Amino acid sequence: MFLIITAARGIVFSFLIVFFLSAAERAAGYPGQVATLPLESVDTSITLSPGKKIRVRAEGDFQQALLDAEAGDIIELVPGASYIGPFILPFKTGSQWITIRSGNADNALPEPGMRVSPEYAPAMAKLVSREGAVITAAPGAHHYRFIGIEVRPYVEEGIWSGIKQFFHEAMERKASVPMGAALTNLVILSDESMSESEIPHHLIFDRCYLHGEPQVGTRRGIAMNSAYTAVVNSWLSDFKAVGVDSQAIAGWSGPGPYKIVNNYLEGAGENIMFGGGDPGVKQMVPSDIEIRRNHFGKPLAWKMDEAVYEGRPWAVKNLLELKNARRVLIDGNLFEYNWPHAQNGFSILFTVRNQDNTAPWSVVEDITFSNNVVRHVAAGINILGQDDIHDSQTTRNILIRNNLFEDMGGKWGRGHLFQLLDGIENIRIEHNTAFNISQIVTSEGKPHKAAVIYGNQFFFNQARTKDEGAISTERSLSSTLSHRGLPNSAPALVQRNVMAMTALSTYPGREKLSKILSQKNQQPAHRSMQTTDIAESLHHGLNSVPGFDAETLCVAMAKSEQPAFCLKDNPF
Repeated sequence: MFLIITAARGIVFSFLIVFFLSAAERAAGYPGQVATLPLESVDTSITLSPGKKIRVRAEGDFQQALLDAEAGDIIELVPGASYIGPFILPFKTGSQWITIRSGNADNALPEPGMRVSPEYAPAMAKLVSREGAVITAAPGAHHYRFIGIEVRPYVEEGIWSGIKQFFHEAMERKASVPMGAALTNLVILSDESMSESEIPHHLIFDRCYLHGEPQVGTRRGIAMNSAYTAVVNSWLSDFKAVGVDSQAIAGWSGPGPYKIVNNYLEGAGENIMFGGGDPGVKQMVPSDIEIRRNHFGKPLAWKMDEAVYEGRPWAVKNLLELKNARRVLIDGNLFEYNWPHAQNGFSILFTVRNQDNTAPWSVVEDITFSNNVVRHVAAGINILGQDDIHDSQTTRNILIRNNLFEDMGGKWGRGHLFQLLDGIENIRIEHNTAFNISQIVTSEGKPHKAAVIYGNQFFFNQARTKDEGAISTERSLSSTLSHRGLPNSAPALVQRNVMAMTALSTYPGREKLSKILSQKNQQPAHRSMQTTDIAESLHHGLNSVPGFDAETLCVAMAKSEQPAFCLKDNPF
């Protein structure tokens, strides 16, 4: 694997990963590169600020400080102090960063590159608002960097807070009395009303804590309709709503590039979504999106059948959804906890949508989903070839490589792994390992072009799949993908997969893996290698075997999210 990066003007270009094929794979007619990776990446490295330092006292005028600041200045806020907005990031001349930071960020926060958590909140200055968004970028605003800042709805304090709490507890069966402000967005970085030249750009949130209102909910953390924008090393949680979608981060009317790296991300609807609304600029597709080393999750307090359920039906949908996006790298993330509620339970969706029927150019293309762990979910990945409501472009160039899917189904839902719908062009599912209790692949609608399922390990529950028409052999899998015939009579390539029925639906660990692969109910025709040493070879990264390469996956993930087998003192 080669990693090639060149830099110019503070932007990283040519972010390209090239995977080489083995001789056996080339001999089998294996196609070459599937998905183009992001061509640009936001440079989040910290540089010295040459300007002046503006200190804003507790209860001081932060908005005036923003107006007074010039390119290269640092605005320091008092740790623990609350500044009441809403605030507008004004347009400035110059291309040096204006940094907004808590005064003790160097000593009280993790070092650059490390993620914050809510326990760091006392060391952070707090930006809050009773109405609107807490932070809004003005047309053309650019080069603002936030470090170690907490952003949240305004919460009443003192006697008034106690009165509200009393009425909330007394009337919760009739109506919910808000404990804090009911905001729709915490941060708005442009919207579809701005022209292309007005779109804000070069905006970074580093080691920040953004969270919604726990009682009434906050619909969205960041409306990321901007360019050259990054959220790194941060914690975004408690974004939820009843009856409508909610997200930690959502972008639908910005060009990119975007960098979302090493964060905790929590949203009831979609933790992250790109698309979902039509762009205000014709032909715009959010592009060059880097989503790496994050932790995506939903609290069990949002699940109705859990003992810890908090009592409000927040609309739960999925963990990640792309409706209009191009050149997206989704690598080294942990995705966990998703169940059917306002949607059918698939956790990852690549489903193209011309949402409001004004953007027929909408497309999902060049998507790489690699080195991720997906667990404790109802279902895996749902891919839609074309919008089945309005005109759209065709979903194409999808690579799903070296992922681990475990604990799919059971208490979480039906346990389907992949759903491929309506004519996807050029999809490759390779070297993944999955433990689910239902169908491996469901394929419906228009035929797919250049579909490849190669070198995977599929473990599925025999009792659950026997009566559900599950695809349980390579022959039936290939037949299903080609069920209406492919253009030019090109068959789907389904080779070198290990497919085993088992009573287990969760990851069994090294000591049981070889035994599972050797079960008598595995069809001998599906084996293309000896299975007795697969567990060992997974850990040591031998690409010649089916399934995921544990060493590569572990390196890609943040240490805090790595599965137990990544630990050096763990035998697997």
